[in-house]
Amino acid sequence: MTYYGAKEIAASFRQVRGNTLQIANEIPEEKYGFKPAPESRTVGQTLVHIALGPGFQLHIQSNKINDLKLVNFPELFQKVTAEEARPRNKAETIAFLKSEGDKFAAFVESLSDSFLAESVTMPPGATPATKSRFEMLLSPKEHEMHHRGQLMTMQRMIGQVPHLTRQMNERMAQAKK
Repeated sequence: MTYYGAKEIAASFRQVRGNTLQIANEIPEEKYGFKPAPESRTVGQTLVHIALGPGFQLHIQSNKINDLKLVNFPELFQKVTAEEARPRNKAETIAFLKSEGDKFAAFVESLSDSFLAESVTMPPGATPATKSRFEMLLSPKEHEMHHRGQLMTMQRMIGQVPHLTRQMNERMAQAKK
């Protein structure tokens, strides 16, 4: 019996994307250009990067690629870089985050357990040499959570308390009563 499959991956991803969207909504548009250090992404660039994150797995899995040697990485990254560079205002960024997240979650939700169990050969020298599609489809959520941590730090730097911190503080206050 499988306890964690495509529907659970999609639901978990939707929850993470929902939290990212809440952060995107809470940060004022005039702070979308905030950059914590010279060589880092701005808030807006980070949100677009997050939106594009699942695209790699969507490309691999929807094309049923079973060996990453078959992926034209320079071409793929060129497309991503061009899309990341496209100027967007806050509303456009939020709409992009939502649409890309919905597209990925709907795709994942449609996958069978047998598809998730298939092996994909990693590039030469990678460890492990193969991964299941299931393992690979977990990575967009992990990637987003990594960058969401950066966004929460940026929120603190601009004087905001992130919503997840506020919620935790409220739960702790209720527990003390």
